[in-house]
Amino acid sequence: MRRFAGRRAVYLRVIAIWLITAATLILLSALLSGVEVTSFGAALVAAALIGLFNALVWPLLIRLALPFTVLTLGFGVLILNGAMVLAVAAISQGLVVSGLSSGIIVVIGLTVINTLVTSLLGIDDDDFYYRNVIKRQARRSGGAIETDVPGVLFLEVDGLAHAVASRAIRDGNAPTLARWLREGLHRLIGWETDWSSQTGACQAGLLHGTNDNLPAFRWWEKDRNALLVSNHPRDAMEIERRVSNGRGLLAADGASRANLLSGDAPHSLLTMSTVLRRDRPGRIGQDYFAYFANPYNVARTLVLFVGEVISEWWSAAQQRRRDVKPRVHRSFPYPLVRAWTTVIQRDLQVQALIGDLYAGRAVVYTTFLGYDEVAHHSGVERPDTLATLREIDRQVARIEAAAKDAPRPYHLVVLADHGQTQGATFRDRYGTTLEQLVKKACAAESVESATQGDEAVGYLSASLTEASRGDNALARTVRLATERRTVDGAVVIGKEEREEVRRDKDREAPPELIVMASGCLGLISFPREPGRVAIERIHERYPHLISTLRDHPGIGFLLARSEQYGAIVIGEQGLNFLDEDRVEGEDPLAPFGPNAARHVKRTDGFPNCADIMVNSTYWPETGEVAAFEELVGSHGGLGGPQSYPFVLVPRDWTLPKEPIIGAEAMHLQMRRWLADLGHEVYRDGG
Repeated sequence: MRRFAGRRAVYLRVIAIWLITAATLILLSALLSGVEVTSFGAALVAAALIGLFNALVWPLLIRLALPFTVLTLGFGVLILNGAMVLAVAAISQGLVVSGLSSGIIVVIGLTVINTLVTSLLGIDDDDFYYRNVIKRQARRSGGAIETDVPGVLFLEVDGLAHAVASRAIRDGNAPTLARWLREGLHRLIGWETDWSSQTGACQAGLLHGTNDNLPAFRWWEKDRNALLVSNHPRDAMEIERRVSNGRGLLAADGASRANLLSGDAPHSLLTMSTVLRRDRPGRIGQDYFAYFANPYNVARTLVLFVGEVISEWWSAAQQRRRDVKPRVHRSFPYPLVRAWTTVIQRDLQVQALIGDLYAGRAVVYTTFLGYDEVAHHSGVERPDTLATLREIDRQVARIEAAAKDAPRPYHLVVLADHGQTQGATFRDRYGTTLEQLVKKACAAESVESATQGDEAVGYLSASLTEASRGDNALARTVRLATERRTVDGAVVIGKEEREEVRRDKDREAPPELIVMASGCLGLISFPREPGRVAIERIHERYPHLISTLRDHPGIGFLLARSEQYGAIVIGEQGLNFLDEDRVEGEDPLAPFGPNAARHVKRTDGFPNCADIMVNSTYWPETGEVAAFEELVGSHGGLGGPQSYPFVLVPRDWTLPKEPIIGAEAMHLQMRRWLADLGHEVYRDGG
């Protein structure tokens, strides 16, 4: 009965899309001088022929023309589709198309109207493709695993705080998640990150069970005389080498999709730590080829890409017109980067996830980056940010629907690795950056700062790197197109990022001082001084630095180490001697939560802890921080919802009796859930 119902749904979708396509051809005939349809019957015939050409001719055509489509960033697909429309017009007597340009306009029109109508009607318009082509690909890749032991998909919404998720569910901005809760299918709980509330440290803890010695998103390593940045492929590989014991969360036939780290998954795509590896199972880059193999999918994605660019321009203009604050300047090429993240990368990873379902993978983990990316630049609950969240929620519904046709039962878990806290940036508030403040206080000759990173740019670079590593036409084309942007084997988009990678690679002598930022967390290191520099030595060399930082209204506290007292947290009105468990004056950690001292003391024990760690002020009355990077919504330190993500789990799963504090504790809980489902390999607790 279930199989019959599924087939009936497929037939109804095919008929609906056929009728929509025919109606669209009639509409285009009325609007365009270069297109003519004689009757609705002729439109039905033409629509059927277009569908047959896409099903039968396109797979062969795209194999021959793949380099062309890649070099044109996918827009070549529109040209090829336009040519196919011309071919249909030559066969069908009731359809007249005057030339290639008119054929391309027909393709765009069909794509736009199909996307709008199917979205309004709730039709999964590429369901037929996924149910057939991807399922066959999964079988060819090694056979689907059929078992009664449920698989688990961990769907991470990067940067979505527990409080923001709760409001989104309440206000209709996450309808799929709201339905799960209201029907009693899932439960929503919160957990707490470590001090370093950013993806590198959080995913190391979640996927590998340890984030020890990862103090921030980027940091200076004195023993290597080098900067380490979490979203640089070689650095991500090095981080994974350090934290992996070979038994990560995804080690048992798992898949990693669009993550920083792989969790030891044998199957990975868009995963920063594996994009440079050529020893992975399967054909590297095959997922990208599969993306191009669906003509409608690519055309739809390109239309949505352009729509997202226009949406970003409109949103930025509205913020300027209404003088919305806080805000940051959102200049080119950010609209393209945003569209890549919220459309193309999302479509690639969803396609891979559905393939994992049909292959019966035991555990899959993916990161939806779009909300985090838009929230950084627009704000955590601004209209365009919530629109991005609604689209992610829609993808969750698509995955839920596909899971019903998988060879094994699946549980879906939605979670966040950290949240975000909003606020005007440090520079906007005070007219200076942290680097400039430190440089002036120290009067240092050689001061460097790390380039402000963008996770979306990093993933775009990683995607191009991964696509170039294969041995097929796609890989060769990408290698040719990105040759001038490749540094040390990795594609690096962005001139500043390339210069930073080259500078670190060719560095001969360290700078006197380096200042880095990770959201509202700042790191100050003295690379020429061996080991952790004591506060007494800092006073001796730079007598004004500590007092300048302590007394600044935008700095909530700083962590340094004393030869006499050990770890000291310094605030404007008091001191917290962490090793002695005593406070003088007002505790500078009081506004940052009951576990702040625990988190800060743990970081102080890291060999890679910076000589001075700086956390911006947190204003509880407005719930704001002052990011040291140019970001409206930020994360990386302590203060507000950035430290409090969520997890949405099936109702019958056992919840922990104690609060989940730290990504490592969350990893252990995830292993317990997997063991309870029957995945015995996870019963050891990691």
